[in-house]
Amino acid sequence: MLNPFKTKDLLLVGSLPLETAHEVMTSCAHQLGPWLPCIPDGEVGDRAVWINSLGYRVYHGHPDIETVNRPAPIDGVENWKPKDLFDIWQFKVKPGIESIRFGDRGWRLGYARDAIGSYQVFETLREKGVIAPDVRFQVCLPLTISAFGSMFRDPVDWRRLTPGVEEAMRAEIDKMIEKIPEADLAIQWDCAVEVGVLEGAMPWAPTENAFEMMVSPAARLTPEIPEEVMVGYHLCYGNLTDWPMWRPNDLTQCVRYSNALIERSGRRVDFVHIPILDHANDAYYAPLRNLKPQGARVYLGVIHHMDDEADYRRRLSQSAKYLSGFGIAGPCGYGRLSASIVPALLEEHRRGMEIWRNG
Repeated sequence: MLNPFKTKDLLLVGSLPLETAHEVMTSCAHQLGPWLPCIPDGEVGDRAVWINSLGYRVYHGHPDIETVNRPAPIDGVENWKPKDLFDIWQFKVKPGIESIRFGDRGWRLGYARDAIGSYQVFETLREKGVIAPDVRFQVCLPLTISAFGSMFRDPVDWRRLTPGVEEAMRAEIDKMIEKIPEADLAIQWDCAVEVGVLEGAMPWAPTENAFEMMVSPAARLTPEIPEEVMVGYHLCYGNLTDWPMWRPNDLTQCVRYSNALIERSGRRVDFVHIPILDHANDAYYAPLRNLKPQGARVYLGVIHHMDDEADYRRRLSQSAKYLSGFGIAGPCGYGRLSASIVPALLEEHRRGMEIWRNG
């Protein structure tokens, strides 16, 4: 089995603020293609605001869920995109309901529908030689708690939601695998809310057995993904407003969480992505010495604030002090930014690779 993560050094973690998968894949392949193990569709359309699309498309209007808050109108016109954490979709499970289920299995969450459509674009571009033969099609999915944890503020509701969300997500993955060749597919689990919980940035989250609650979805969902499909995890500090939404003192929680995800996945993990802050001291990086990838390729989210090249070089050197053989990436997706900055973002990634490879 060809594993591009062993030889390709640049990871795109997901979203880009363009309108179509064709624009995203063409732009990324042209500027960054030789370094990419997989290429996403940019999370275009509804997914540009990440899991908020689940808010208005899945949770809002569900007969067993009450909408507590929705994003405010703009100039009197309805709006589903939140501007900050106070404007975000919020829900609660209705009284007397002990479990939430979702119908239209395989299609209800929308991820399979989008992936199948984008794969057709990927396949066409690969046939035309725009995308290299060894590059995988990347699908980004929220791990369980990320799918609802920022929108449901009653910790009791998390227990009521988890089985149904996981049942629906399994069906989405099954549908993707039915329609997309396993040898072409890479699934990235996004873990932003989980990291926020572990870093104490989500004060409404359950506290009892919190770490196990963040890890156990990987143990339930990932083992069922066929071995031919590549699998990885993207840990994140969040960027609904601006990145990062929280600045931990060090990488202790990210390393601990990465180790547990890899250990509990029940199958090979091909990659893990860990965000890296700017202007951090040596103590911030030191926990990287405790990372246990077990064969997974580690990508560090160092490509940001590239106007300060000295600090970028420092991020690389400090990371290398405690971890060898890593690849590089941005720290988070970019879907909430303006399309006008895409050329600069891709140039930052190209320049970041040039510095990383050549010193």
